[in-house]
Amino acid sequence: FFFTVISCVPLVLVALAMALLVHSGLAGQWVWRLAYFAPYLLPVTVVTLIWTWLYQPDIGLGNQLLTSLGLEPVGWLSDESVAMWSVAALTVWWTVGFNFLLYLAALQSLPVTYDEAAALDGAGAWRRLWSVTLPQLRHTTVLVALLQMLASLKVFDQIYILTKGGPNGSTRPILEYVYDVGFTGYRLGYASAVSYVFFALVIVISVIQLRFTRQEG
Repeated sequence: FFFTVISCVPLVLVALAMALLVHSGLAGQWVWRLAYFAPYLLPVTVVTLIWTWLYQPDIGLGNQLLTSLGLEPVGWLSDESVAMWSVAALTVWWTVGFNFLLYLAALQSLPVTYDEAAALDGAGAWRRLWSVTLPQLRHTTVLVALLQMLASLKVFDQIYILTKGGPNGSTRPILEYVYDVGFTGYRLGYASAVSYVFFALVIVISVIQLRFTRQEG
């Protein structure tokens, strides 16, 4: 559940910031849209290969950048306190493009009359953003947050390929945990209880998301 927290928040905020930037009339919009969405089209194996290279302790770009700044190298995938953050960074880079499109579509569907009226009343750009634009995006924000919560709870592929749940189980996803407890540790009763709680949580969030989508429709 720690992964859910550290991945969902940036997946909402970064996607919103990217959509606002493109919607503001930034030059070369098609280039920005392609750049933001392209990672989402990559298969998980390609994404993990790219980030495995970035996280290499000796030749990886991450530690080279830290060394150039006079900082100590970091064990991105070998340090228990850092590994889950490394997986979250990969996930945000890979999947934020989908949320970006949701926000951009929502921004393009907003009526311009409210923003124009606020501008005529003397409201600046930041004031219009906080008082006019963001309140109209609250439904999209809830939808994006629910979708990301579901995705983060069911995460498996990128973690398994990148770290295989290590180091010392610090990045082990719940699905792998249930499997290990039940079929490796032979604690089938406990594994069943954990799986029931997990799937109940997934069902609750799914029902909320479904009802919210129907209300929006």
